Amino acid sequence: MLAPYSPALASSGLTKQFRGGQLAVDGIDLAVPAGSVYGFLGPNGSGKTTTIRMLLGLIRPTAGSYSVLGLDMPDRQADALPLVGSLVEGPAFYPHLSGRDNLARLDAADRTASRATMRARIDQALDRVGLLAAADKRYKAYSLGMKQRLGIATSLLRPRRLVVLDEPTNGLDPQGTREVRSLIRQIAADGTTVFVSSHLLAEVEQICTHVGVMRTGKLVFSGPLGELHGQARRLLVRTSEPDLAARVLTGLGLAGVSSSGREVTADLGDLLPEVINEKLVRAGVPVAGLETPQRSLEDEFVELTGEGFDVR
Repeated sequence: MLAPYSPALASSGLTKQFRGGQLAVDGIDLAVPAGSVYGFLGPNGSGKTTTIRMLLGLIRPTAGSYSVLGLDMPDRQADALPLVGSLVEGPAFYPHLSGRDNLARLDAADRTASRATMRARIDQALDRVGLLAAADKRYKAYSLGMKQRLGIATSLLRPRRLVVLDEPTNGLDPQGTREVRSLIRQIAADGTTVFVSSHLLAEVEQICTHVGVMRTGKLVFSGPLGELHGQARRLLVRTSEPDLAARVLTGLGLAGVSSSGREVTADLGDLLPEVINEKLVRAGVPVAGLETPQRSLEDEFVELTGEGFDVR
């Protein structure tokens, strides 16, 4: 049985080095809370898909251990994976078959699925992704958004406790992106943990509760989205004596002190803004303004990864 407090996905020192010597994933410790929508982020080539393939048992790790739904892998793979739905590197279907017939072929390949309930389960999956009315339309006539939603439907043919989606909005137009985003919210509302990799920052901000950020094979951040948004808070002081203000801030132990014109900035650290303001005034600094502007999520990602993100 899965304990209710178990992470949906967890790893310790998970590593993958390919035969050519490429270290694709370098000792990551992952913890995805049950019931969360976890955004797995990073530039292309940062190791996201390789990590997903290891977690799903598609490739073997070089080192480390991992669990899925509280079950140690790969020993408990047969118990864990029937509870996991996934869409990795885009859906692949027969273009001349209908959406319903494509799902029927995939369902028939699942030896643990009941034939007696196949039709009902397929219709339910199609209904959940909004494709029941187009169930008998050929796949080749589907729009990009419909094709991606049909791919997600494959992960919903059975009751799932975890759904893993690799770049589910990749290549979609704005309408298709909204459709998939809405679907992810619906899946999460049912209590299912959703693990979604993406490089679209706007999507993550709108749907995710937790995030993990990859950079060149390393997990450089993992935690609640709000925690990422709030880390490394900055202080901004406006004054006619910027040099004096900079010396006071440095003397208080603040890091990253810099000045430009009449503005001085620094990392806020653990000091309260009102305490800093008092110290500045007592030191004779004429404070015209003091604030703690919140850095954008894009700024946080760029600092963590050293690269820009697609922020559509």
